[in-house]
Amino acid sequence: MKIVFTGGGTGGHFYPIIAVAEQLQELIYKNKLIGAKLYFIAPEPYNKKILADHQLIFVKVISGKWRRYFSFLNYWDMVKLSIGSIQAVFKLFFIYPDVLFSKGGYASMPALIAAKLLKIPVVIHESDTKPGRASLFASKFAKVIAVSYAEAATYFPPEKTIVTGQPLRREILNPIPEGAKKFLKLEKDLPIILILGGSLGASKINDIILEGLDRLVETYQIIHQTGPDNFNEVTKIAKVILDNNPNEKHYQPFPYLNNLALRMAAGVADVVISRAGSSIFEIAHWQIPAILIPIPENISHDQKHNAFTYARNGGAVVIEEANLSDAILLSELNRILSRPEIIKNMKEGARLFDIPNSGQQIAEEIINIALKHEQHQQTS
Repeated sequence: MKIVFTGGGTGGHFYPIIAVAEQLQELIYKNKLIGAKLYFIAPEPYNKKILADHQLIFVKVISGKWRRYFSFLNYWDMVKLSIGSIQAVFKLFFIYPDVLFSKGGYASMPALIAAKLLKIPVVIHESDTKPGRASLFASKFAKVIAVSYAEAATYFPPEKTIVTGQPLRREILNPIPEGAKKFLKLEKDLPIILILGGSLGASKINDIILEGLDRLVETYQIIHQTGPDNFNEVTKIAKVILDNNPNEKHYQPFPYLNNLALRMAAGVADVVISRAGSSIFEIAHWQIPAILIPIPENISHDQKHNAFTYARNGGAVVIEEANLSDAILLSELNRILSRPEIIKNMKEGARLFDIPNSGQQIAEEIINIALKHEQHQQTS
């Protein structure tokens, strides 16, 4: 049995693939499917170590990104997509997998085109409320379409669409409150704010936090994931702002929170401030009240819809970037954390939104299709 994964070059595409791969490996072991191989096809490996840890074989195929604004680079990227599709046809032909699983994004298009031409069964997963181009393209020939949001199901044929929620890696599923405050150098009694701007950070959120930092640390402790590229600049500015401030230790910046640090931060955080990508599903699983700041629609068409969909379930409030200021952010934090009934309702909204065992559902669909395809190949 051979299964190929493909998806865009962000953590929001990559980590759900890893979550599904984890569940697949369990099913492969449980069903004694000897000799099964898993592949990841994309322009870049994203994280070589994680691929190796999960026994995914990387296959490089170039792709082009179609921008939503005018750019001459779009024409060059169409050439790259064409070349990548030819590469993918040859590479998939020699692998000839039983199933291709796609998480969408521009990086998945060459493999999807090749799978259609080679008549390889396809399973796709769409993380957003409004599907991307790759998912809409693949939905026409996919065997199964899994979606994170029920709203997204309306874009696809109902007979092959299932609402699974978002696959989450088991490494981050369970928060760790024990010892977290000592590990993260936090005090015991002050409320804790966890700031997540995505794996690369979010400059706009960083700027707003710095603008209000001297007031935030008076009342709250801050765990701030700045993003690796922003860390040095953010820490230099924070040091100037908090110079001689008695509450300086209430601010703890990190370039990136590894799995252990993230689980510990989730174990003690009272509120999360975050973008509105795949992190929504982690926050919902952790049942932490959230303030979501979606990327503007002219940059990302999906985050605003994701944020307001989750907010309607009660787990979060949304502040759009156009309305964002340090005063508004501080006011929302004060409002939420000063009223226990709000916290209780937001935690309940998060609990109701969370769909457990998403990765397992998708993995079972993939295995069933793969076994049928394998049997068909043996009898034909």
